[in-house]
Amino acid sequence: MAQQHLDPPTTPTPTDHRTTGPAPGPVTGDALAGYLRARATEFLRALRLHQETGGAAGGATGAAQDADAARALRHSARRISGTLHTFRPLLDAEWSEAIRPELSWLSGTLALEHAYTGRLERLGLALQRLSGAAPSSVASALPGQSSGGGRAGSTPDRGNLTVGAAKAGALLERQLTLSRTRAHSTALQALGSSRFHAVADKVAVLASEVPLTPAALTTDLCPLAAAAGDRLASAVGSLPLRTAGHPYNSEALIHGLSPDVTTPHPQDAPWHQARLLLRLDRYAREVLHGDEAAANVRTLTAGQALNRHHDASEAAAAAASAARTPRIAPATAYALGVLHADQRHEVEAARFAFQQAWQKEPVSTR
Repeated sequence: MAQQHLDPPTTPTPTDHRTTGPAPGPVTGDALAGYLRARATEFLRALRLHQETGGAAGGATGAAQDADAARALRHSARRISGTLHTFRPLLDAEWSEAIRPELSWLSGTLALEHAYTGRLERLGLALQRLSGAAPSSVASALPGQSSGGGRAGSTPDRGNLTVGAAKAGALLERQLTLSRTRAHSTALQALGSSRFHAVADKVAVLASEVPLTPAALTTDLCPLAAAAGDRLASAVGSLPLRTAGHPYNSEALIHGLSPDVTTPHPQDAPWHQARLLLRLDRYAREVLHGDEAAANVRTLTAGQALNRHHDASEAAAAAASAARTPRIAPATAYALGVLHADQRHEVEAARFAFQQAWQKEPVSTR
């Protein structure tokens, strides 16, 4: 990869101010170009930080810096990809369709290690909370941060649960740590691959030159951004918001613990889709309104609820998968079953939180 492309531009372009506040009159392709240049610059800065940290070299500080760099790479890649999707009619089609899947591949690859780390933490803390056991007896290596739960529910038989909680925690730690290690290795391999270098070169060019169509400079972006909002509204409209937060969803519990089930619960898919569309709508708003879009409390709160929903859903699936491990002790299986049920209740609580946030004001705030 050409190293000269790794240094972000030092002089902002005349249109870069469009990313920090709303512009008077129609918002045209200039704003889109400015937004994409800014995100590309963020990508290159994160890449520079990753190279300087040497892939988690330098102890805990270096590992933290490398994690920050990976997070920034993931976020900027996701924003660029999402923006290219929403405003694709205004961009060179061949170029856009070539880079967008690559950015999605990159952000997805970099997200895996972070996801496994959070899942292990969430499940360990949930076992600790449910069993009343000390942290060292459940998962001694887990970081001491809140999982975002705190929902009160029925108390399981702690006598039986405590017996299996330690072994359940150890089993989950082995499985998820292995997955996290593999994800870390995969991410490092991806960042050193020719495929990534090709993506980085394209992003480096994007930092200074955005391939807009000739019509983009005079085309109002608002209809395309509104279409992203309409897709979100349609997806949310199909969700069972009236029943969100039901205290006991037996169908979800039965599906998750079935020995023959290896796929995500179909109840969760529409909510995951809404989470994706909410992101695309937020990125479109950022193009139009800059920092004002990020300050939208309703969208932020709804997004946080859907993130909690996703995390709890994945954690429940991990607990169910561990419970299907051959030849585990009955007490361990019992603890994992209680843990699965707890996380499915967290899913329901997150749905209720989303419903409360989303219905505070009309869907469209533009």
